[in-house]
Amino acid sequence: MTAEPRSQLLPVVSVLGSVLSVQFGAAFASTLFDAVGAGGAVSLRLTIAAIILGVLVRPRWRRWTRTQRQGVLALGVALAVMNSAFYEALARLPLGTAVTIEFLGPLTLAAVLSRRLQDGVWVLAALTGVVLLGLRENSGAESLDLVGVGFALVAGTAWAGYIVAGSHLAARVPSADGLAGASIVAAVLTIPLGAVSGGTALFDPRILAVGAAVALLSSVIPYSLELRALQVMSKKVFAVLIALEPAAATLAGVIVLGQVLGPQSLAAIALVVAAGVGSVLSNR
Repeated sequence: MTAEPRSQLLPVVSVLGSVLSVQFGAAFASTLFDAVGAGGAVSLRLTIAAIILGVLVRPRWRRWTRTQRQGVLALGVALAVMNSAFYEALARLPLGTAVTIEFLGPLTLAAVLSRRLQDGVWVLAALTGVVLLGLRENSGAESLDLVGVGFALVAGTAWAGYIVAGSHLAARVPSADGLAGASIVAAVLTIPLGAVSGGTALFDPRILAVGAAVALLSSVIPYSLELRALQVMSKKVFAVLIALEPAAATLAGVIVLGQVLGPQSLAAIALVVAAGVGSVLSNR
């Protein structure tokens, strides 16, 4: 009876580590926008990540079947769309708000995959938490940037696609090979946008150093952890566990960007954490 909970412990810890890593990476990435724009930042991040993973893993694409290559391509497209849209949203919205709206993607996926009333309760609790967390960022008179909201919704849709594509790919291709291949696809797709947005500033040593750190925090580390977790964790549990993303984004905003937490934010974080933990404990 104890083997199953123990077997789930490592995947859960992996996803939690991914959540923290990717949000701190996003906070640092936002510091690049003034120099190279959102398109330049995402291209720099994905390209450096692809180079690192390509050198370390050396994906054996010639040995892949047609189905495996299609899976790698699907995951690469999801990565490119998800990250490009999210960075465009981040350039127009506060970090916590952008992640809150983006989270509607995996949250909707969790609801669609759910077959029990209890699962719906956890999803509803997480939704309430992310709404409260998003309201913290917009308590002033300024309204949300509608273009930013649109980009965040596109990123959320691609995030749900990333979960599905990553889960399918993890069952067919070794996680490291699949991730490296998908990262190369994503880099190729975003390089033209990065070249237009960032230009020669992309080769500045300081920009490259920050881009390398962002690539590690936002791509190499979290995606490696997530794809390994998806090999043994259901998409539904994974999607609801990702409810911790808005809380992690708020924490990253406090530490990196100097945002201040209020009582409403603390209550929202507690609610989202409770929903994520409750989902994991009630699912096997």
